Amino acid sequence: MKTMKIYALAAAFMLSIGFTSCEAVKNTNNTQKGVAIGAASGAVIGGVLGNNVGKGGNTALGAIIGGVVGGAAGGLIGNRMDKQAQKIDQALPGAEVERVGEGIKITLGENSVNFDLNKSTLTPTAKANLDRLVPVFNEYPDTNIQIFGYTDSTGADDYNLKLSEQRALSVKQYLSTKGISSSRITTIGRGEADPIADNATKDGQGKNRRVEFAITANEKMVNDAKKEAGQ
Repeated sequence: MKTMKIYALAAAFMLSIGFTSCEAVKNTNNTQKGVAIGAASGAVIGGVLGNNVGKGGNTALGAIIGGVVGGAAGGLIGNRMDKQAQKIDQALPGAEVERVGEGIKITLGENSVNFDLNKSTLTPTAKANLDRLVPVFNEYPDTNIQIFGYTDSTGADDYNLKLSEQRALSVKQYLSTKGISSSRITTIGRGEADPIADNATKDGQGKNRRVEFAITANEKMVNDAKKEAGQ
């Protein structure tokens, strides 16, 4: 997968180096992600990963790390997320798909889900790209979907925050019209927070105008995985 990234945790290795290397978080074997995460305290793991790859629970990465189950059940969830992530990447190659712990982070840039200037209305291109994700989301109904809206830094902070909230909500509403249960979807506007590029350039501003998804196991998937794993 050309855009796939993987973040995982080998607990024993992290303990042996005193939790000092973020690279250990990123480079663990993909098949070990759920079991390894369960080998250490969820709170400690959340703190380590939060400091290195996220900024608390109010981001896509934070939301995924906050839902860690761990142990054998976490490994089963991770395997299911592997399959879903592969299908998302195949359905929408322009998206940046990241496997994080027991979840999936999707970043849809301005070329994937875009809006008219200073508006929250989805463009035809945005709708067409979201249409490609709908079959995958429907194939995996036992997942929750959190949508995070972002803007660049031009304009007032309050305006950007409201606009990002409206844009995330527009994505939710559109997915709901396509058969995705609205009860699975929550939205958060982040305004100009968490930039991924330099807002001093037009190119950077375009990259910062984006939508991110956090895909996590819902209660049914967690319970099914625990039952299957004998936890």
